[in-house]
Amino acid sequence: MALSTLASQRLSGKSAVRAPVSRKRVVVTRAAIELPPPPYALDALEPHMSKKTFEFHWGKHHRAYVDNLNKQIAGTPLENKTLEEIVTETWNNGKPTPAFNNAAQIWNHTFFWESMGPNKGGKPTGAVAAAIDRDFGSYAEFVTQFKTAGATQFGSGWAWLVTDKAGKLSITKTPNAENPVVHGQTPILTVDVWEHAYYIDMQNRRPDYLTCFVDNLIDWDAVAARYAAATA
Repeated sequence: MALSTLASQRLSGKSAVRAPVSRKRVVVTRAAIELPPPPYALDALEPHMSKKTFEFHWGKHHRAYVDNLNKQIAGTPLENKTLEEIVTETWNNGKPTPAFNNAAQIWNHTFFWESMGPNKGGKPTGAVAAAIDRDFGSYAEFVTQFKTAGATQFGSGWAWLVTDKAGKLSITKTPNAENPVVHGQTPILTVDVWEHAYYIDMQNRRPDYLTCFVDNLIDWDAVAARYAAATA
């Protein structure tokens, strides 16, 4: 937490008298964890994801996770940790502490927003495309497995495309706030299958939402950059 000392000020008047230096310290408050802005305008993904969905999903749900986490970690050693450090520590070797859900949901949502982009979707190219063909047999088979993971995640959760250091890809799914990071995996793509991610636009039609996500929203350039970083 940053601290600053008040600077001395000059008094006005007939005689030039220096004001004493105040010994009072002013605490400059700063959120330990901040809500990052989306990487594009709230209406940039329309018509595939509406501005109204974004206003609720990012503006209310994501913001609530940030606000709740900051309350939970205030005055604790976690206050000066990075978000990823908080996620790892609060996972507590599979026995999550109360702060885990908020911390992991902040991380997951930021990763999710950055997995999408306007005028995206379609097939990947380059190293990611080659890895998908190698590890799944074809892009079509990857799509089938990825959408199945999202559709069969019972209740709330996430579907992920992950890689190991050697570049081998696999698909996994996690419940609630859990993510591959806590299992030592490196995610390069995710889709949020919590109901609030799609209910405004798709009601309860999760499979339609997943098809829309794959066909129109995946930012394969972002996925490729993550893949390159993970295998460097």
